[in-house]
Amino acid sequence: MTNHLVLECRSVVRRFQQGHSLIEVLNDANISVQAAERLAIVGASGSGKTTLLQIMGGLDQPTAGEVFVNGQSLAGANELEKGKIRNRYLGFVYQFHHLLPEFTSQENVALPLLIRRIKKEEAMGKAGALLSKVGLGDRLSHKPSELSGGERQRTAIARALITNPKLVLADEPTGNLDAGNSQHVIELMLALNLELETSLVIVTHDESIASKMDRVLRLENGRLSA
Repeated sequence: MTNHLVLECRSVVRRFQQGHSLIEVLNDANISVQAAERLAIVGASGSGKTTLLQIMGGLDQPTAGEVFVNGQSLAGANELEKGKIRNRYLGFVYQFHHLLPEFTSQENVALPLLIRRIKKEEAMGKAGALLSKVGLGDRLSHKPSELSGGERQRTAIARALITNPKLVLADEPTGNLDAGNSQHVIELMLALNLELETSLVIVTHDESIASKMDRVLRLENGRLSA
């Protein structure tokens, strides 16, 4: 494991205006994620975990502070540049799979490669191979509506990993699954993290998931603590 920062948050603050009040969701959040590291961010519902993850992924702007992805600051990047950084270095897994309903699982997984202008035949081949790896080799031509909840989430994980990202950001990735599927999905993510040496940041309120990570950060009252 190389000692290399794939993501860094420096003194990140996020405030929202709510009527006449200013709500501070994040206060001086500092995070460093090493290559191949597994990190859990835990906190109560509404504590700002999702906001923090969106800022880490360049999907939301901090009020103050700076985020670096693979050494590149997101602060000066426009939306197009941020999109390129995301496509190159990051994968995302959400509580709800966000698969495109009109596409097959293979097409959904191939999509990030097609965005990179990789030839369709090659993209589909890689998608098929990765879906086989997550146990869905016999589901390539199925659309999301034809898959179970666990299968949809495994498809979403394959889509997040298809570009060999440096880091996968997962927001309550098992929040929508029963206990059996939840366990299966987490074990799969951890196995792929080891095999592909992709860093993993999971936002969760589930202590049993957090306990499987290398490191746990707690978010309370806008502040992160180890």
